Amino acid sequence: MPQHISSSSTASASAASSGSADTPPARIGITDNAAVLLGELAAQHGPLMFHQSGGCCDGSSPMCYPRGEFRVGAADVLLGELPGQTPFWMSADQFEYWRHTHLTVDVVPGRGSGFSLEAPAGVRFLIRSRLLTDAEVDELETHPPPTGAQAGP
Repeated sequence: MPQHISSSSTASASAASSGSADTPPARIGITDNAAVLLGELAAQHGPLMFHQSGGCCDGSSPMCYPRGEFRVGAADVLLGELPGQTPFWMSADQFEYWRHTHLTVDVVPGRGSGFSLEAPAGVRFLIRSRLLTDAEVDELETHPPPTGAQAGP
């Protein structure tokens, strides 16, 4: 098992969800273990991005790609950025199911998709979630996330 995987992942400061007067609560976070792996992958592959399509099987897992290797659709939703200015995108249909949750990227031993960059290491990214509080939902509704159409080409 790689050293950056332990039996219990802990949430990093970037997984914090509470916003401030100027900033809405975060929709996406990352565990310390996943952040270490993300840093290793970025050192090897350059700037990265995540996309979660919501399809069956591997499509329901977050997929990590070199930035620019996956074309974001006009309706895809940008949930936020993870360490290394790593954008996390989600398909619009999937976002409708997850809009009332805070998502945390974690990493566990196991084989995920062959298309996601972590697959050769024998680990896979996955999503852990918790329901947003009513106050977080209210705040986030006043700050809708950008879409691929707003991000441009």
